[in-house]
Amino acid sequence: MSPVRYEFDDHGVAFVTLDSPQNRNALTDAMLDELLRAFERARTDNAVRVVVLRSSHERVFSAGGDLKAFADDNPTITKYAGLDRFPRLYQTIGGLGKPVICAAGGDVLAGAFGLALACDLIIAKEGVRFGCPEINVGVFPFMISALIYRNVPRMRANQLMMTGKPIDAREAERMDIVNAVVPAEQFEDTVRQWAHELAAKSPLLMRLGKNAIDATRDMSLPDALSALQSQLALAFTTDDIREGVAAFREKRRPQWRMR
Repeated sequence: MSPVRYEFDDHGVAFVTLDSPQNRNALTDAMLDELLRAFERARTDNAVRVVVLRSSHERVFSAGGDLKAFADDNPTITKYAGLDRFPRLYQTIGGLGKPVICAAGGDVLAGAFGLALACDLIIAKEGVRFGCPEINVGVFPFMISALIYRNVPRMRANQLMMTGKPIDAREAERMDIVNAVVPAEQFEDTVRQWAHELAAKSPLLMRLGKNAIDATRDMSLPDALSALQSQLALAFTTDDIREGVAAFREKRRPQWRMR
């Protein structure tokens, strides 16, 4: 059976579910390949407006990379080639053109922490933990350090990566790593509410906006402002921006034309 489930609701939300509970949703090559396929499917399906990344495991979102593969006898060049799945997945999420919500219903550890940080929003169930335990088993979170340093203050990032100690969801919220922490009994409903709210926005303007963020986040300020000026000018040519303003003035729900 596939380690990833893909479902779709009538609001335009695709649910991508990590479903390999026997190994705590370890990010094996097979899992990463299925995730890449799922996000590519969502990217090319015009009916999909939002993606929710979640887990079927009650206590673990994902335990991170496959430790067995780290210590096996495969040649180093083979391992190196296989590691490209991680950056490809993180970059695919960033360049998806559609919002991605990480529904952290269980502990988010190691490489999965990077996966969560690659998403646009994180909603966490109360009590879950986030962390980088790699150093405790003689590894280091090399691949996800780039994502951590872009989302977490430097000293706290160092603390997470060098001590290997996790933080709970409330601490992650205080550090602005997660957007909301929700009691268990409200978690599923809250995730759907956020997803449906995002799905109601203009898909065209959302795509233009997310693509602009992805393209300019690492630019110098002058270069970023120049690129964003061009994107705003492009947005002015769309029917959706005119429809959005008209609907606001007329106090009605907008009817997005996606052009």
